[in-house]
Amino acid sequence: MSTLDLKQFPQKRFSNVQLALLELFTEDVPEEDLLEIKKMLSSYRFKLATEAADEVAREKGWTEEDFDRMLHKHVRKPYKESSSKPAE
Repeated sequence: MSTLDLKQFPQKRFSNVQLALLELFTEDVPEEDLLEIKKMLSSYRFKLATEAADEVAREKGWTEEDFDRMLHKHVRKPYKESSSKPAE
């Protein structure tokens, strides 16, 4: 495994995850593997988002009924009618 020269990215600040992935994958992988890695990373991020949402729901004491009510509640504000008519 070759070492990645991070000097080639002088203006970019990478996160610790990005740096770890850059170090880990210094060489190309087959497209099939790349797709599998993307799926794993997406699944991980989805898991984190779900856990965060579950925590908020627990903190607020929301129930399934609350979610159903929120799902069907109309919260869009109506557009304000303009006093001037569009030019014809």
